[in-house]
Amino acid sequence: TVEAEICIAFDLSPEPISTQVIPRDRHAAYFSILGVIASSLERLAIEIRSLQRTEIGEIQEFFSLGQKGSSAMPHKKNPILAENVTGLARLIRTQVLAALENVALWHERDMSHSSVERLIAPDMTSALDFALHRMTGIIKNMKVDQVRMKENLKLTKGRHYSHRILTKLVESGSTRREAHQIVQRNAARVDHENLSFAAALKADSEVMKLLSKEDLRSLFDDQHYVQNVDAIFDRVFIAESN
Repeated sequence: TVEAEICIAFDLSPEPISTQVIPRDRHAAYFSILGVIASSLERLAIEIRSLQRTEIGEIQEFFSLGQKGSSAMPHKKNPILAENVTGLARLIRTQVLAALENVALWHERDMSHSSVERLIAPDMTSALDFALHRMTGIIKNMKVDQVRMKENLKLTKGRHYSHRILTKLVESGSTRREAHQIVQRNAARVDHENLSFAAALKADSEVMKLLSKEDLRSLFDDQHYVQNVDAIFDRVFIAESN
């Protein structure tokens, strides 16, 4: 039968112990997974929305010629697609609660769950399917501004290397508490004295007792943070193909 073929194709098996209805914790688990997936999409959407802000400007949704932005501020290019995904995720999550409310049935067999499922099952699956396709399109067509990324890093004046400095100080004999105080002190000097982070560290006698100039030079290297990017992507896509 068609039903048997579907069970084989999706590795489905009959409920081993059931009353008149299948326990609704099974359904609740499924709908909860949809909610988690939607939340993961929203996590990406919020990051995209944040990075598209004018003052950051590192990435941007594709904006076609003639496309309208903000109705009040014509210069703006709003991340409307990512905002749409965020809204859909909110809607999907609210329906997870309805699925959880369906678990407790009178004598484990009343039909109060039915009216709920007839609404949330098509709504949640359709909304999530749409959100997945929308996010795929966002990422596929997204504009990435590498120059702006480097400019934003320069705004830190080298303070984004602070964790590497902290770790190296500890490895060179400092206690972690002392190393943290040293790094924090010099990070504060960057703005107060209009210095680069590297210059502040070189002028600190406590730092130079533990680290050489060559040590510092090697620590201020952006390549350290991206050295495993290819391996991470390989891990993701290998897992996806399996």
